[in-house]
Amino acid sequence: QVQLVESGGGLVQAGGSLRLSCAVSGRTSGTYAMAWFRQAPGKEREFVLGITWSGATIDITASARGRFTISRDNAKRTMYLQMTSLKPEDTAVYYCAVHRSGSYYNTENYYWGQGTQVTVSS
Repeated sequence: QVQLVESGGGLVQAGGSLRLSCAVSGRTSGTYAMAWFRQAPGKEREFVLGITWSGATIDITASARGRFTISRDNAKRTMYLQMTSLKPEDTAVYYCAVHRSGSYYNTENYYWGQGTQVTVSS
């Protein structure tokens, strides 16, 4: 069983920054990719960006390009999301996820954390 716990969310003004963390525990199988998703009220959960075991960025959604950075520390079993120049449209619950298999964009292919709220005020 894999457990993921996100932290670092909160309320920030537009233009500000936040750093989210995701701690992984439990039994994971070998090397695994991870990702951050987000879900705004009334919208579907969307892929934001992902990272391979070796630290390469898998993909990044267009709206986050140039503002969000993903990283991980495998020794600490922790993944990070550095968000800068935040906009009100970034407001959402942010979820970290461990990839199991298959498409990186299919939400069924992940283990999930409980999510952390990020609210950006204008």
